[in-house]
Amino acid sequence: MKIAIDAMGGDHAPEKIVLGALEAVQQYKDLEIVLVGDETEINKHMDSTDRITIIHTSEKITSDDEPVRAVRRKKDASMVLAAQEVKQGRADACISAGNTGALMTTGLLNVGRIKGIDRPALSPTLPTLDGKGFVLLDVGSNMDAKPEHLLQYALMGTVYSQQVRNIDRPRVGLLNVGTEEGKGNELSKRAYEMLQQSEQIHFVGNVEARDLLDGIADVVVCDGFSGNLVLKTIEGTAMSIFAMLKEQLMSSVKSKLAAAVLKPQFKALKSKLDYSEYGGAALFGLKAPVIKAHGSSDETAVLNAIRQARHMVEHDMVSIIREKATQHEGDE
Repeated sequence: MKIAIDAMGGDHAPEKIVLGALEAVQQYKDLEIVLVGDETEINKHMDSTDRITIIHTSEKITSDDEPVRAVRRKKDASMVLAAQEVKQGRADACISAGNTGALMTTGLLNVGRIKGIDRPALSPTLPTLDGKGFVLLDVGSNMDAKPEHLLQYALMGTVYSQQVRNIDRPRVGLLNVGTEEGKGNELSKRAYEMLQQSEQIHFVGNVEARDLLDGIADVVVCDGFSGNLVLKTIEGTAMSIFAMLKEQLMSSVKSKLAAAVLKPQFKALKSKLDYSEYGGAALFGLKAPVIKAHGSSDETAVLNAIRQARHMVEHDMVSIIREKATQHEGDE
């Protein structure tokens, strides 16, 4: 199995990308990795070339670049060349921690969309209090959505939860402002009807944002605008809580002593609330796995994104989504 990685994408590239790749090939003996980026910079952090190759390019897409224009003009950018490795069949999946919009664009243009899926969905696995997590889709690939798009998201989230997260019958919820049937806007009402009628998913009804971390569903679907708000709210709330805890625990000698005793528990809690522990945000609906790692990914987050991509390839998730999409079209 071979995975292509944009070594120049993200806040800590290429160092953390390289370190994560080195750890991955140590853990998985069947894995080969292609690092795409500035060879001189990459080699500063390489201590082994065992099953790791480098495609050199000095061009990269930055966070300030306009996504579509950058992908079309920067043909030799590290992100674009990583996707090209997948398109040409030389790699099974690709990963980048770089510009999200550019990765979605190059995924569509270079990797391509599965027939039967109208719009790919950006889909992270977010934490829950029981540690099991849930898949939220879409979180920004498409700001607007139609009811049939939400049904397709539900199908893809179900396949991912079954094949990669080992959940036999994933519970699918529709993000809404209330749990009662008939709540929400026209999109929510029509999507509810379509999800309820589908025999391919286990629909549990509307779910509210306040219940998401309680693990009310294994898959939650919504339009990209709402999903991105939820994602950023969860991330921001977790960061704020830890900042407030730190301020209080450093406020006196007594609290500092208590903090020292409880340090392992706080680290465990922080890890539980960190969604990068589950890997990156997969772009479901493309012809090969494409993973968007968090922009601030360290080597552990990169390793988790590689592990996620490996599982998606190993379980042939793309073929199963294609089959489900075809079956859905036949049922209409």
